[in-house]
Amino acid sequence: MHIPFSDSREAVRSATLVRRLLSMLYDSLLVLALWMVLGGIGVAINHGEAVEGPLLKSVLFISSYLFFAYFWTRSGQTLGMIAWNLRVETLAGGRISWTQALIRFLIAIPSVLLLGAGYWWMLLSDERLSWNDRFSDTRVVQLKKQPKS
Repeated sequence: MHIPFSDSREAVRSATLVRRLLSMLYDSLLVLALWMVLGGIGVAINHGEAVEGPLLKSVLFISSYLFFAYFWTRSGQTLGMIAWNLRVETLAGGRISWTQALIRFLIAIPSVLLLGAGYWWMLLSDERLSWNDRFSDTRVVQLKKQPKS
């Protein structure tokens, strides 16, 4: 089911930190599965030998970005975000661009690595924006539950 993007005039509710973290947990499991498949392909290509080094790390990094960017730019929702009724959108309520997705992805890395500081920041912000929201001019909103049909 397709849920239309927010009308900039309608009141939107920012996603809570807990919902964002739970969504990230779901998505991290999916990304881990993707990495395992790619690692398996790498081992098969390498005649059963372990694969390491910058090429594998680059493939895993790029595939992770493509995973998130594909979902964010199409529907604004990864599978984890669907489960928790969240969506990423522009500050005006529209679809984000591939450039915005790249900025979100890159800023999320230090946001997490610095003990989650980029996400804790949203608790101090009136707009409830994390670092990756701020730098990419996006926001994560809580969607209303859709009635089951």
